[in-house]
Amino acid sequence: MKRYLSFLLICLILCACGNGRSDTYVVERYVDNGVPTVSGELFAMDTYMTVTCRGEKCEEALKASLDEIRRLDALLSVGNPKSEISRLNRNKSAVLSDDTAAILSEALSVYGMTDGAFDCTVYPVMELWGFPSGNFSVPNPDEITRTLETVGSEKLQYEPATKTVALNTAAGIDLGGIAKGYTSDRLMEIFKEYRLKSGSVSLGGNVQFYGEKSNGELWRCGIQNPENPDSDEYLGIVSVRDMAVITSGAYQRHFTDKKTGKVYHHIINPKSGVPAESGLTSVTVISKSGIRADALSTAVFILGLEKAKTLWRENRDNFDLILQTEDKTLYVTAPIADSFSTEYAKVVIE
Repeated sequence: MKRYLSFLLICLILCACGNGRSDTYVVERYVDNGVPTVSGELFAMDTYMTVTCRGEKCEEALKASLDEIRRLDALLSVGNPKSEISRLNRNKSAVLSDDTAAILSEALSVYGMTDGAFDCTVYPVMELWGFPSGNFSVPNPDEITRTLETVGSEKLQYEPATKTVALNTAAGIDLGGIAKGYTSDRLMEIFKEYRLKSGSVSLGGNVQFYGEKSNGELWRCGIQNPENPDSDEYLGIVSVRDMAVITSGAYQRHFTDKKTGKVYHHIINPKSGVPAESGLTSVTVISKSGIRADALSTAVFILGLEKAKTLWRENRDNFDLILQTEDKTLYVTAPIADSFSTEYAKVVIE
């Protein structure tokens, strides 16, 4: 399925920040059905981001949104030694800011909801594989076993009332698997504050929409084909309003072992300490909550098809799923089946 720039908007915006700096700038200003519209870009949270605002205060909303992205990136980045998360990992205890406390609380909630499939304490294992630093290597099984002893969100000592948290000596956390979802939720709040007519954000694989398109139609968001991630093909297109559409897949971050030629991806199963092999190649979660969709996209990829079905049936009012398995079968949960158009056969999860 080919890309159509006229209606995929945020899903297809090309970022021009090729130098990887944190610079921000306005990409485009125009009038959309009589309403001022502006788009801006920046590089943050290790990805390119695009924000589009439509309304009388679109310029102010865009500036506030880009400033908020930068603020949260500085707060949460494990690669920034001055960030709150880096200080916590060094000092092993902290009184958290309101933002970090809210994100950690959601991370712990999804940890319980998914039987530990989403676990922000898997960071020491991620370090073993070299994903945070980019110095990739395949750890030996003994290293993984020893490091897994530090993993498990139930080992955190967290007091929500005082926002205090303490880690064991060798433990560490990374909220990167949920931070972009929290960020897109915050931008939706900013859009509402500035009374925008509509807007959209693309934060890497995270897309979230505010309102509907200028002509009153639903937003149409393409789901990337994991088999050809750099091509102009999609698994399909989902039509939404006021929703986050967040996709996880093994194709997004990976490295090849020079000795064996085997490819290892970044979605680590926190129970085994190795990249998940669940039979899924692409997971898209659709929800009004960006932060919940972000965490669940990782968890569902780890859980696999059957456990994903059970999870959805137990929480069907909170999110929907579009899944592809290794045999290229597409599965779509019933509430959005009619909103998801595809050239491939699809199985509806009831």
